[in-house]
Amino acid sequence: MSNSRILFAIGDYVAGGIGGAATAVAVRAVVGPGLDLALAMLVGMGIGMLAHLAISLLLSPLLGMFHVMVPGSLIGMYGGMLFAMRDAMQPVSLGQAIGVGVIFGFIVTAGVRLYDRALTGTVSSRLGM
Repeated sequence: MSNSRILFAIGDYVAGGIGGAATAVAVRAVVGPGLDLALAMLVGMGIGMLAHLAISLLLSPLLGMFHVMVPGSLIGMYGGMLFAMRDAMQPVSLGQAIGVGVIFGFIVTAGVRLYDRALTGTVSSRLGM
């Protein structure tokens, strides 16, 4: 694997971690304990999608649209809902919220990269590459 590919892979994970952390912080700022869970999930999803869009637009020129927008959309939407549900049920520290957001971002990014590799391998083998 070349150095540039390694740097892009690291960049993908950093972007996922930043997106997860930004989503967790934004959701935590709006959703508090006691908010209805269904409403919290809808609000969290919207906030997460806005946070992902802002982060993704900033990082896309560096890493490429696919590598930032696809994991970012999943992190923003599902992370926003999950973080909002957690924040509505129990109070958590800011550090814990950021830590969980970063880990979630890493996991989603890894899943998208693995799925992309599986699809690319399948297409490449069919095309005789």
